Amino acid sequence: MSGERQWKPASNPWAVALVVTLAVFMEILDTTIVNVALPHVAGSLSSSYDESTWVLTSYLVANGIVLPLSAFFSRALGRKNYFLICIGMFTICSFLCGIATELWQMILFRILQGFFGGGLQPVQQSVLLDYFKPEDRGKAFGLSSIAIIVAPVLGPMLGGWITDHYSWRWVFLINIPVGVLTVLAVMQLLEDPPWEKRLEPGKLSIDYIGIGLIALGLGCLQVMLDRGEDDDWFQSSFIVLFAVLALVGLVGAVYWLFYARKPVVDLHCLKDRNFAVASFLMAGMAMILYGSSVLMPQLAQQQLGYTATLSGLVMSPGAVLIVLSIPLVLKLMPKVQTRLIIAFGFLLLLLSFIYSSQLVPNVDFETMVLMRSAQSIGLGFLFVPLTTIAFVTLSPKLNADGAALFSMFRNVAGSIGISLSTAAITERSQAHSAHLSPHMTPLDEQFTQAVQSMAAAIRDFSHAVGDPVTLATAQLYQEMISQSRVLAYNDVFMLCGIMSLIMIPFCFLLSPIKSEGSAGGH
Repeated sequence: MSGERQWKPASNPWAVALVVTLAVFMEILDTTIVNVALPHVAGSLSSSYDESTWVLTSYLVANGIVLPLSAFFSRALGRKNYFLICIGMFTICSFLCGIATELWQMILFRILQGFFGGGLQPVQQSVLLDYFKPEDRGKAFGLSSIAIIVAPVLGPMLGGWITDHYSWRWVFLINIPVGVLTVLAVMQLLEDPPWEKRLEPGKLSIDYIGIGLIALGLGCLQVMLDRGEDDDWFQSSFIVLFAVLALVGLVGAVYWLFYARKPVVDLHCLKDRNFAVASFLMAGMAMILYGSSVLMPQLAQQQLGYTATLSGLVMSPGAVLIVLSIPLVLKLMPKVQTRLIIAFGFLLLLLSFIYSSQLVPNVDFETMVLMRSAQSIGLGFLFVPLTTIAFVTLSPKLNADGAALFSMFRNVAGSIGISLSTAAITERSQAHSAHLSPHMTPLDEQFTQAVQSMAAAIRDFSHAVGDPVTLATAQLYQEMISQSRVLAYNDVFMLCGIMSLIMIPFCFLLSPIKSEGSAGGH
């Protein structure tokens, strides 16, 4: 073990960090950049919009399945080899997606793209863990966090701009030069530490049952989360079937992986308290981050009529603030207990969502930017400290399994956050409509007065064709629907705030250490 700890990489750790993070940035960008282009993809490939959403679902399913398996593939192939295969195949699949002429081709290539792309995040994280000493990991994870937090924000804006000015095909083809450069750089710079060398074929035992249960559980869970809102959740027998299969797969996987002699993923990482608590908090942060990230563009485009590019501009100042806050967090980490920084981050999130829940129907662009910026500041205080403290007491031999599980918790929780927030908007809109509609009756004096004054205005100042009273009633109904939606967004922002509040006490289960310290474990 001491020999392993004395291993020093030949290449500059920062050059390696930059290259592996660039690959991850490209992969995460690809999960969100396609969203905006979907209507164009559907039209070009002669399919309905509903059918084209499988372009997203197929990617997320393959991505989710491979995340926890990445440590096994690293051991089987050698980490450098596996990382090169992932980037190379991701780039080739991007090219194939860009030239696809039928929907089935696109879905097939997206499954392959998601399968190879899913291995990049965990491997990047374990590379950073091995290349940097514990006291320097915070800075390395600061660089990594820029990719993981900024890419989902940049994706829709970049996707909208490319689709508007060129063609949706360039959303995929843009990956090719980045992929080629990254492959060449990784071949030159990356090397495997002694404990990450490829296992001899005779020593490698393949846990087929574990792999099967993980694929069943996470695959069905991702399909259920991604299709649930469109198929009316548990009113659909398709969603119920996939929910049952997901439950069977996940419960079976947890039981099997804890008791199998040579499991495909070592769940004993979770016996480390810092790792287990940090994983839980990271999952909570991901639910809030992804859930709120999908709400703001949705509000801007559907309620306020913003273009994809303009709604992206609502998000971008927040992304800049996260990048600017990371150096401050890195300066605080050696001086302040890491768990206090994390608790402060969740407190900032709580305050930002209380502020965001004061939306009004005629909210202006500047207020939207301020709301998203307020939410983003809290995120800057969470990602780097959480990722750093998760691995402080974890044995280096468990780094690969830990990184795979940590990435899986973040991504699955992010999918859950997106599904829950979109479902909550629909449900709360209906609830507010049901509450407001009884007032829209001739028996309500205020409603009658509003209809009469609006009808008079239409009669005197408008050239609209039709009965003024009917037109006025229709306008008020539209206003009621709009207000119900805005009230729904306020409710969901408040729910995000409550979730941030619930996370704060769990921060104090982490070890009372600073980023330079270690509570043992190596």
